Amino acid sequence: MIKNIVDKIADRTRWGYLAAFILLLISYIVSFISTQNLMKQAQLVNHTNEVIHDLDNVISFVTKGESAVRGYLITNKKPILAQYYISRNNADSTFKHVKLRTIDNTVQQNQLDTLKSLINSKFSWMENGISIFDSTGTISKQIIENSSEGLARMIKAENFVHKMQDEERKLWATRYGQIAKYSDIIKAFNIISIITAILLTFYSILTFNKENKAKREASKKAAAFREQLEIRVDELAALNLELIELRNMEKFAVTGRISRTIAHEVRNPLTNINLATEQLRSEVPPGDDVNLLFEMISRNSNRINQLISDLLDSTRTSELNYAKVSVNDILDSSLEFAKDRIQLKQINVLKDYEIDICQILVDEEKIKIAFLNIIVNAIEAMDEHGILQITTRTKNRRCTATITDNGRGMTKADVGRLFEPYFTTKEKGTGLGLTNTQNIILSHGASISAESTPGKGTTFTLSFDFA
Repeated sequence: MIKNIVDKIADRTRWGYLAAFILLLISYIVSFISTQNLMKQAQLVNHTNEVIHDLDNVISFVTKGESAVRGYLITNKKPILAQYYISRNNADSTFKHVKLRTIDNTVQQNQLDTLKSLINSKFSWMENGISIFDSTGTISKQIIENSSEGLARMIKAENFVHKMQDEERKLWATRYGQIAKYSDIIKAFNIISIITAILLTFYSILTFNKENKAKREASKKAAAFREQLEIRVDELAALNLELIELRNMEKFAVTGRISRTIAHEVRNPLTNINLATEQLRSEVPPGDDVNLLFEMISRNSNRINQLISDLLDSTRTSELNYAKVSVNDILDSSLEFAKDRIQLKQINVLKDYEIDICQILVDEEKIKIAFLNIIVNAIEAMDEHGILQITTRTKNRRCTATITDNGRGMTKADVGRLFEPYFTTKEKGTGLGLTNTQNIILSHGASISAESTPGKGTTFTLSFDFA
């Protein structure tokens, strides 16, 4: 009898949990699908806003171009026309963006063709006015009479843009309605999930005594699962770091190929320029003005050649003389080279070295250069009495060195371009120091990364394999 009662209780418990599980599963599935649709509609709404904004920009650029033409007609200053050509290029570029964004909308595509015709007509009218003004030198009666025609064309283009924007706003309203619909679905199923969870909680309390042992077992399994999850998270973090390193290496390799291509394409015509200059020097009678021009050509040719050489040096893999050294010793040597700069700006250097850190297998002189480039950049980024913090640690069988300053910092966009050749945030920088640093680090099979916050400072992290 007791056994039957216990079995009935167990059956009810199992069926109760099963029913709750199925209900929650259905709720989660529907919520997941609704969330995906919600995100899709949100992207479409954002897409519609971008189309509306781009259409506004097209008209704005046309207006700016017209203003530039009027300014030219009034002042007769050619440089003002530069704004006209910039505005026309911007209008064309923005129009192409709109064309791409609405490629799946046949109606808008057809309307865009009409709008393109109106805009081209407007620009043709403006260029005609420029041509008439250039030929007469004055604002002729013909230009004045055509102003009403230009205004009419502009109004027609603006009305057409407004029409297209109204179409996009209708799409926006439809898509926003879909967002509201999916939001209501998610809310409804969230409420169902909460109610189910509450009922399941009460049900669990009623059966607590019987299921206590099972809960303890479940707790043990949960603890084991958490441990496995932590391991997986660590593995995922390591894989993510490897992926970042691979991307950096790929990016650097691409930069090297581009640099070599540029060097080849520039040096060939540069050689022809130098040969032609020498031939002219031998044929043209000497004179102060002539010699000055020849010297100018020669000096600038040499400058271009030196820039190409610096670019190649910063992306070329060089031969390494490996030796087992302590990263602490290399950092101290690099700091010694920067001693004058540190004393000049009264920088406070804080060292946090791991005393018994394992040795690394590197080319000591080249790694000193890499560290020195980062230290000098940190010093130049700080005001007087800044703080330079250098830390070394051993983690996951790798030796890690971090160099942190409390200088002006960089934006996320600047950090993303930090190792690109000729990119610099300094007034007199060449933009090749950190490119060369990355070349040295990657050639050792090591990794380098940077994090920065504007106004707070920058941190470089370098990681090496043990010797």
